[in-house]
Amino acid sequence: MKTGRIDLWKDGEYTYPLAFGFVPNMVTYLHDDDEVRPCMIVVPGGGYCMVSPTEGEIVAKKFYSFGYNAFVVTYTTNLLFKEPLKDQPMKDLSRAIRMVRKDAEKFCIDSSKVTICGFSAGAHLCGSVCVHYSDVPDSDSELNTISNRPDAAILSYPVITSGEFAHRDSFNALIGHDASKEELEYYSLEKQVTKDTPPTFLWQTVPDETVPIENSYLYEEALRKEGVLHAHHVFSAGHHGLSLGDQDWSDHKFGEPYCMEQIMKICDALRNDEVTVSPEKKEEVLRDWSEVHYWPDVTYPEIKLWPELADAFLKTL
Repeated sequence: MKTGRIDLWKDGEYTYPLAFGFVPNMVTYLHDDDEVRPCMIVVPGGGYCMVSPTEGEIVAKKFYSFGYNAFVVTYTTNLLFKEPLKDQPMKDLSRAIRMVRKDAEKFCIDSSKVTICGFSAGAHLCGSVCVHYSDVPDSDSELNTISNRPDAAILSYPVITSGEFAHRDSFNALIGHDASKEELEYYSLEKQVTKDTPPTFLWQTVPDETVPIENSYLYEEALRKEGVLHAHHVFSAGHHGLSLGDQDWSDHKFGEPYCMEQIMKICDALRNDEVTVSPEKKEEVLRDWSEVHYWPDVTYPEIKLWPELADAFLKTL
């Protein structure tokens, strides 16, 4: 396996004010041969406050084992709720898609088989690019000639709606507590689906108390009404954030927590008084985020089937 980090932005291109030296990036998981393979771009969740390592490397390696060349994108997040992200995460993911297609020969990927696979808020980011790809030009003139439209998407327990069933913290981090009606409408993805939305594999669990199951149903209904090819799986058991739900996941074999880079830099900035927050907020962030914590869990016989189901769906396209 060939692995390595690729920064998505060059010096002077990236300006998010609370990055503290972090640059959005992607990590590669490539087969060590010359076979041209489908591409899987993994986009972990985290409520647009962080990028969860539990949904990164472990997922990329699963699809690698299915024959994909895979990438994990660490995009911009807003842990402090001080600077709404707006379209920066879409710019990050769109840049990753364009870079992968530009260097398709080097990465040995089929540029017509680029799937994005998102979880929770990462699934909202993937869905946003699926419905708004034409709204995200690239500042690089060469990359701007390359399409950022995914060929397919996997949305795992996705944040979708800004309405009644919203995961409100995700939208507060993305567009702010005082977002306009127009912004809320724009990022309520069930209202933005068109017939050109990429084919989508969608899954969630019934008991999810963090992101209500209605999010998935609303998006599925929109896909169906627009005639977009899709699959929708609703599993009977399991909480939010299950990732693969298999034994490796239960044993916390997630791989390297490189997705936490921006969070670690924010914690350093707080220690060094480089950013102003209340004493209570500073104590909370340093207590909860200065180290990577994992909690015990169990495997879920149903959940661990979803990657195979998603792979089968993609093979029909």
